[in-house]
Amino acid sequence: MEFETEDAAYNFYNDYAYRVGFSVRISKGHKDKYGKIVNRVFCCSCEGYRGKDKREDNVKNPRPQSRFGCLAKMKVNSRLTGKYRVTEFIAEHAHETTTPSKSHLLRSQRKMTIPQVAEVHLADDSGITPKASCELLARRAGGRENLGFIPEDYRNYLRSKRTMQMKSGDTGGVLEYLQKMQLEDSNFFYAIQVDEDDLITNIFWADVKMMIDYSYFGDVVCFDTTYRKNKEGRPFAMFVGVNHHKLTIIFGAALLYDETTESFIWLFNTFAKAMSEKKPKTILTDQDAAMAKALALVWPETCHRLCIWHLYQNALKKLSIVFGKFQDFSKDFNKCIYEYEEEKVM
Repeated sequence: MEFETEDAAYNFYNDYAYRVGFSVRISKGHKDKYGKIVNRVFCCSCEGYRGKDKREDNVKNPRPQSRFGCLAKMKVNSRLTGKYRVTEFIAEHAHETTTPSKSHLLRSQRKMTIPQVAEVHLADDSGITPKASCELLARRAGGRENLGFIPEDYRNYLRSKRTMQMKSGDTGGVLEYLQKMQLEDSNFFYAIQVDEDDLITNIFWADVKMMIDYSYFGDVVCFDTTYRKNKEGRPFAMFVGVNHHKLTIIFGAALLYDETTESFIWLFNTFAKAMSEKKPKTILTDQDAAMAKALALVWPETCHRLCIWHLYQNALKKLSIVFGKFQDFSKDFNKCIYEYEEEKVM
């Protein structure tokens, strides 16, 4: 069997992988003196074994194993005829393959088409949420299995798009401001996270007053990400507390590009670093799953509690019929939150 191009060979093997139920990875290849690929190996994504992680003893929630030494592969070579001829093919897998109904979830089977990308841009510019837009695209395609990508791919694409759209003047302005603040006060703290393309993703800063306030009143912290930067809709996060006059004080602030577990892990680690590794005893947040996961990983000793305002908002959404039907339910609900007794364990 021969193919005109390397891409044609890959597409053939990937279509075969879809029917069998595994994901394809482009493996090793060789080039001639002109830089053209003369042979290539396409293998199962479970080929080989993962290298030993140096942090293995310290990682509490390690990633699941994804490589099992699978030998399934297809090798093509173009040295003889100029066309990519199959010179080796191994069909047997060292692991169970997925069912055809789940093949669309495999990494090599997921790709956003040009028309879909255009719709993503239109929805983003119109202010439509990724969840609503993704559901609409899935309905048009006849179901998520026919969509060609998953919601995570949608969010990742939006993140890349928004990062690329950030003008160099904006980036330079942010850096210039932070550097100016640090020149005026050597104790001013700021940290910037960049991605693999050296583009800014997350920013955190705290001045001396914030650090001093945290040293006195940082036992209980409220972490709020409900604010949004205009147009882009990026989260503006604040670490907030209360002083001895019952006034709201700010311990630190951050501009985030998404609300993923990875971003929160970076932010919580950076906040602790700015505050001389002092972690709060209690932190109040909303019911964000990614945030809760990050807190459990980074600050396991900190007591995590939900914000009362969010509890009431969720109660109104989920129990609106109950509130309307039973007049005393609101009072009973307040008692459940405020009027409680602590039992001492003997």
